Amino acid sequence: MNQERELKDEAHTNEKIDLIRGDPKVAIRAIAWPMILTLVLNMIYNMVDRIWVAGLGSDPLAALGFVTPLFIIIGGLANGFGAGANSLISRYIGAKNTPEASNSALHGVLIALVLSILIPIILLPSLNGLLNIMGASSVLSYAKPYATIIIIGSFTIIFNGILSSELRAEGDVKRATIALAFTGILNMIIDPIFIYTLGLGVNGAAIATIISAFVATALMIYWMFIKKDTYVTLTKQAFTYSNKIMKQLIAVALPASLEQLIISLISIILNALIAMVASTVIVAGFTAAFSIVQVGMMTSVGIGTAAITVAGVAYGARDFDKVKTACHYSIKLSMIVAILIVIIMEIFAPQLALLFSYSSTSANLGPIISEILRIVALFLVAIPIGLCCANVFQGIGKGTISLVLTLFRELILVIVFAVLFIFVLGMGHYGVYWGMVLGSAIGSILGIIVFESYLKRIIKLNN
Repeated sequence: MNQERELKDEAHTNEKIDLIRGDPKVAIRAIAWPMILTLVLNMIYNMVDRIWVAGLGSDPLAALGFVTPLFIIIGGLANGFGAGANSLISRYIGAKNTPEASNSALHGVLIALVLSILIPIILLPSLNGLLNIMGASSVLSYAKPYATIIIIGSFTIIFNGILSSELRAEGDVKRATIALAFTGILNMIIDPIFIYTLGLGVNGAAIATIISAFVATALMIYWMFIKKDTYVTLTKQAFTYSNKIMKQLIAVALPASLEQLIISLISIILNALIAMVASTVIVAGFTAAFSIVQVGMMTSVGIGTAAITVAGVAYGARDFDKVKTACHYSIKLSMIVAILIVIIMEIFAPQLALLFSYSSTSANLGPIISEILRIVALFLVAIPIGLCCANVFQGIGKGTISLVLTLFRELILVIVFAVLFIFVLGMGHYGVYWGMVLGSAIGSILGIIVFESYLKRIIKLNN
């Protein structure tokens, strides 16, 4: 019976490997849709988290908001190093070098262990100062214990980001999705229990988050280290420390982590620009509208993440036509879905605005959110080209190029055009929205030009 199960597991693993080594279009679709589901679920559970905390009053909700940047930094490190592990494992799978793929996966686990130890050691002693710098002094009694729980349990966030990426690297997107989706669903269920039933308040929200994340960590550790039915071999014997592997992993991971921080930073800067020329009501309207747009962005992010694995495998096999197909198809698929989402947002903007203006106190926000949403929604068709190109560069191990493209697309060009439209052309807060759209569009065009140029050079060198 055990032998029969092992043969079935091996056949299933081989199917997944054949999938990511096969037609890039089929592989991207297979990996992307579960990834999108996971991302959307996580966004929903973050919103639900805030809704439950909002019931405690404005101070606990503000405390959660002040701690969010720390959460983003930890999540950015997890996703960044996950992208690094994904890229390297995929390339070795493409090169049919299973021992190095296994060793790379174990180096990813080593990094997860190191980060899990370093993050609390660095952040906990300086937490008071950090929270004061971030403006949380007035709600420190809520923010500090909440942040302390999140930091102590940050190992779950780190391991989930890296282990799920390693599963996706070998095409096992199903189990990566199950683990992370279960986290989101469980968190939504136990949040009110810990916050209200057990009377733990905002601390209960943090505990619920870490417990839910730990369940996903435990599931993936069981699959990868106890059941041992993955393509890569995760045993002590398969590990040999290698500076080369560590450098290759970090070469993608650090730029990818910085990209996450850049994307977070741009929201802060755009809010500040709006506040210079408009009231806080307009800032609130933009915050709500962009929250809706961010849900729509998850399709492009999911498809782009799938492209990391598929491009990495193709690059490892030195099949540059498949690398090109992975990039072009991920762009095409992202654009088709983005256009459909934009059409829906343009038509149903007033109805979507009701999500944030349903009460008598916020009813005045409805028309403002609707108007802003109809402009900002165009951002969704401006980003797929640049995003997918950046992800493909991560997949082939060129993290620095990916970072530079993201820096230009998400930060420099957007801010330059926003400032130009606001202060030179006198467009007021509308200049921020059109700056986002135009800056991202030009950055995306730059991305595809750089990708095509780089690929031609690589093909020429290999011929």
